[in-house]
Amino acid sequence: MATATSTGEGQGTGADTYGPGTTINDWRPEDESFWRTTGRRVAKRNLWVSVPALMLGFVVWQVWSVTVVKLADVGFDYSKSQLFWLTAIPGITGGTFRILYTFIGPIFGERKFTAFSTIILIAPMLWLGFALQDTGTPYWEMVLIAAVCGLGGANFASSMANIGFFFPKREKGNANGMNGGLGNLGVSVVQLVAPLVITAAVLLAPAGGPLKSRETGEDVWLQNGAFLWVPLLVIMALLAWFLMNDLKVAAAPFSQQKIIFRRKHNWLMTWLYVGTFGSFIGFAAALPNLIHTTFTPINPDYSATTYAWIGPLVGALARWGGGWLSDRMGGARVTVLSFVGMGIALVVVITALPHSGDNGNFWVFYAGFLVAFLFCGLGNGSTFRQIPVIFREQHLQDAEGKGEQARVAALKQSEMEAGAVTGFSSGIAAYGFFFIPAMFANFPVVNSLWVFVAFYVTCLVVCWWFYARKGAEAPS
Repeated sequence: MATATSTGEGQGTGADTYGPGTTINDWRPEDESFWRTTGRRVAKRNLWVSVPALMLGFVVWQVWSVTVVKLADVGFDYSKSQLFWLTAIPGITGGTFRILYTFIGPIFGERKFTAFSTIILIAPMLWLGFALQDTGTPYWEMVLIAAVCGLGGANFASSMANIGFFFPKREKGNANGMNGGLGNLGVSVVQLVAPLVITAAVLLAPAGGPLKSRETGEDVWLQNGAFLWVPLLVIMALLAWFLMNDLKVAAAPFSQQKIIFRRKHNWLMTWLYVGTFGSFIGFAAALPNLIHTTFTPINPDYSATTYAWIGPLVGALARWGGGWLSDRMGGARVTVLSFVGMGIALVVVITALPHSGDNGNFWVFYAGFLVAFLFCGLGNGSTFRQIPVIFREQHLQDAEGKGEQARVAALKQSEMEAGAVTGFSSGIAAYGFFFIPAMFANFPVVNSLWVFVAFYVTCLVVCWWFYARKGAEAPS
């Protein structure tokens, strides 16, 4: 192993090294001297590689949300219900593999796992690109491709758990908010960029020929929306391998991590994160097709490709703000605020939908969803700030009066459990990607939205009682 150098990144204890691509054995972010001379630089390097890698994962996960809008126009003969299912299926695999990724990352090392989980996303993008060039591609094959695309969403669990280990308590909210928020921007990126690149042969002959738009008669290179991301995935996998670090302190076998299933606050925080992130990712997946099927037939100017991407953008940026704000006023307070705002916003959306023969009001509908995305994002940031605080304080209370060795062990245990809870809760919440589009596909939209409002009320009560009120069991 290389010895420490005289640079800030290389300073450590003994022969330890903090350079790119190494395993770090000594990591003490709460030590102010270590953090100032070494830790901050290393943590930020890992963060700024993690962010674009995670963003590309969300691109792959959400590519179907914008692809389905164009399928019928170029000749794919799928029903409205089938199109909603194609947007929902990646949520099943994404949520399931998030749970798996939560526990795999710490076993193999997050640097290695980030590189691996990024490079394998090339497969669904190539498969999708080729399938989109043939309108005779059977529906079952499209379902399989959608399922494999779900792997992109799984990257979030390992990424968020990893970044939390790098930063001290006072900066965890901001760091997790930045990683998650900018990573979530992948939803907006794909919904904005894909409609632009499919209108021209920007990838030239290797990407294949065009299909014809039934609506305009123009050429459409639908496959470009998949092929475009392949070289970027290769680049980010290489950057992750050569620039990130594995943390020895983050390594933990499943036998140690599984203790979270006995922790009450694992289940309570999962409930809350289902309400925040589950809503964000579900609405992001469903909104393009919801606009396309509800308002575009009324007025073609209400285009899903024009408007849908802005909502996830608002939510992603708000996540960063939610983490930053939570570091200053407490995560539980911000989470309470988020559920109040989300509930009110959806009531506004309900009033603006077409009903009783009228055409509804698109602009009120759209504004309501933007506000809902705003508060979803704030709640995404605040809940992930709450988790490490809750587990840290509870373990420190248990170690109080037992000496410094017990305190150090408590801090290490709390970090491990907080990372596992972060990943597990994100996995369960990711099923919102499936359930929300599926509900819109099988039940009246208004009824579905009222169910979400009722669910937010339960989240509000849980957060206030356990975390936000005076005398709460685990103030955070």
